[in-house]
Amino acid sequence: MQILLRRWCSFIESEARQAIFYYARYRALGSRIKGIGTGVTPAHDWSPPCGAVPQNICVQQNVVAAGRSGSYSARMSSEGDKLSEIAQLLRKGVAPPKATVRSFLLWFNAERRGGRVVRHIRNRLAEHKVATDPDFEFQYIDDEIGFKVAVPESEDERPNRSPDLDPTYRVGRLAAANKPPLSVKPDSTLQEIITLMLSHDYSQLPVMTGSRDVKGVVSWKLIGSRLALKRPCAVARDCMEPPQIISSEESLFAAISFTASRDYVLVRARDQQISGIVTASDFNEQFQKLAEPFLLVGEIENGLRRMLHGKFDATDLKAAKVPGDDGREIQSVADLTFGEYIRLIQTADGWSKLKIEIDRVEFIKRLDKIREIRNDVMHFDPDGLEESDLATLREFASFLKQLRDAGAV
Repeated sequence: MQILLRRWCSFIESEARQAIFYYARYRALGSRIKGIGTGVTPAHDWSPPCGAVPQNICVQQNVVAAGRSGSYSARMSSEGDKLSEIAQLLRKGVAPPKATVRSFLLWFNAERRGGRVVRHIRNRLAEHKVATDPDFEFQYIDDEIGFKVAVPESEDERPNRSPDLDPTYRVGRLAAANKPPLSVKPDSTLQEIITLMLSHDYSQLPVMTGSRDVKGVVSWKLIGSRLALKRPCAVARDCMEPPQIISSEESLFAAISFTASRDYVLVRARDQQISGIVTASDFNEQFQKLAEPFLLVGEIENGLRRMLHGKFDATDLKAAKVPGDDGREIQSVADLTFGEYIRLIQTADGWSKLKIEIDRVEFIKRLDKIREIRNDVMHFDPDGLEESDLATLREFASFLKQLRDAGAV
């Protein structure tokens, strides 16, 4: 509980620092605006007394105030405003306030790191010559990221530049790996252990003497075997086994193999603290979240193939193929890409061959939205899809099923 409280306080402090910093600039600009047209020049830019805020914030305010030219926006509501401010601070040698990945995404009106969102953010960062540290795409969503000046690259280098980011999906991205576990002490009684495990519906508990020091793990399996064999099991140290610990930098699939052997794995963060415990049920929940979009996309694609099957001849199918892809042979609807399904039926002539009484324009618009979401689904990301996109997939899959049930296709 103390570890969780410290992490929460750290998060609140970070958000408060950002709020204080930007509020100071907003008030300063308000003073200048009031002086316009009145002949009154503000004596100084307003800022909170240094004793009221952390010292590093005061330093940032003083440096920024010294270099102000009156060009700051009164509101930091858009992504461009925020990134421009960050770029200006970096040019002045001032470290901008950090932000959690979640709050950073909200600057761009996003909640998840899908393919479209990541591309958009990277383009905006490149425009302002700013980079995040560590990279926003691969950190846990509630971890903090800082900002730094991006390494410049020439136009000639950019097309040939291979990504230098490690694409490995790490266990540290899981929510369970970032929730400090409930633990017991080595001298905790069996009654206390059982009470905690029953009340929280846990199968195991780590035995710890500090946030970094794990003595072992006690589980129902160990308790049962000790009691059945009439072995001592009065306190935690009597019925614990050596802990299974992996780094938060380990790959997701490495963590799965560890979990398969003992049903759990403890996760050690970069600061060497135990940041979480990942169990088989956590992986089940994670992969269910990841599997649903794939299954829905597959259902939609199969439904579209059924709708298009037998309605078009070989000439129609070849005409739908993307120009320039001459090496690919098209023999049936199954050989077309999702985008080519749209090309096949977006014209009035192609649509008429379906002989279905629904609006063509609305159907194509929805189908194109599905195509965009499908691309994000294929850009595997542990954050999963945004709920609105997942709802769109569910609705369209249900819509196609209604058409099949009604005998329309």
